[in-house]
Amino acid sequence: MKSKSKSPLLVLVGALVVIAAPLGAGQEPAVRPVGAPSAALATAAALRARGLDLGYNLDHAEALATFKEAIAVDPDAPAGYRLAAATTWITVLFEQGIITVEDYLGQARASVPRSAPTAELDAAFHDYLRQAQMLAERRLRDRPADADAHYQVGAAYGFEASYVATVEGRVLGSLGAARRAYAEHGRALKLDPARQDAGLIVGMYRYAVSELSVPLRLFAYLSGFRGGREQGLRLIEDAAGYPSDVQANALFTLILLYNREGRYDDALGVIRQLQARYPRNRLLRLEAGGTALRAKRPAEARVWLEEGLAQLANDLRPRAPGEEGRWRYTYGSALVALKDIEPAERELRAALAGVTRDWVRGRVHKELGKLADLAGDRPHALDEYQQATRLCRQDKDSACADEVKALLKTAYR
Repeated sequence: MKSKSKSPLLVLVGALVVIAAPLGAGQEPAVRPVGAPSAALATAAALRARGLDLGYNLDHAEALATFKEAIAVDPDAPAGYRLAAATTWITVLFEQGIITVEDYLGQARASVPRSAPTAELDAAFHDYLRQAQMLAERRLRDRPADADAHYQVGAAYGFEASYVATVEGRVLGSLGAARRAYAEHGRALKLDPARQDAGLIVGMYRYAVSELSVPLRLFAYLSGFRGGREQGLRLIEDAAGYPSDVQANALFTLILLYNREGRYDDALGVIRQLQARYPRNRLLRLEAGGTALRAKRPAEARVWLEEGLAQLANDLRPRAPGEEGRWRYTYGSALVALKDIEPAERELRAALAGVTRDWVRGRVHKELGKLADLAGDRPHALDEYQQATRLCRQDKDSACADEVKALLKTAYR
């Protein structure tokens, strides 16, 4: 059974940004501005590649510093500014505690409550992005038939759409930038069908539109988008198999989509690929544990999560707000499914003390209700389920609310 998105699928461009944002720089154009030394261009490209590796490994501050170095070496390339904007965006979402697929599984809605980013980060993002857009637009005016010029413009506007939708929570407000990103990458594909990296944004929006209700789908068509779930997914899979700077982003996107499609083995296969590339990204094990739980394989989830908790304990880098609570909640849920009662309760109580989002608190109370049912204490279970219902509903987590509704009728066994 497919999981429905908590935020409308038109924000899939940024759905897994904290695990690793869509940082792709695009290919280098065949023609660069006169006077740009080839050695400097090669140095800037190498710096951007290093920054990408740092970003996907959750070394956000180091990634931003590296992209700034790339900008200093090659100030005319839009990619450096765009990557700096992307890393700033990651930092904002990381500070909001948005870290896994589960943040995007639930009820679709047109606005998403978000805490405001710090003024400094918000200003930095927009400064970098304006520069990226200006340089990309200039390149497109100079070379209107160049696929990469269209790609660069589309990538910059894709970030604008994602920021508005995921940070500001204004999905409808992101529509104009999303439409430009979709159109420019579609044009890049027409000019150069081999540019499968350009298929990533096109594929995500095609998949997104196919999942909308009929009235919203019509609105999307009138706005310039086209649907096609299978075609969209195939474009993303092609981008994931195509060597480019957005290949990793396409793989991260597939984790979300395969979870939505109930293709859990495929999602876990992608996670293993990414673990091999980015071993310092501890959140991949949290993602794997959550995916195994959705596949109803709690013993496998337990292994992933215990490995991840050990990695977390030895990782001295900053954690997202509520991150440890998320680990404890997911691990406790696996233990509940395995009926390992005492450790499960210990983990869930620890999770309650550490989580920062109401929908996660609601899910913790749901699991505590299950433990009460297993202990034969139905009144306590009902009390936990009532708390879960209130918290999940007020944070628009319909998947949790639906599960609790069933548990209120029938005790967990």
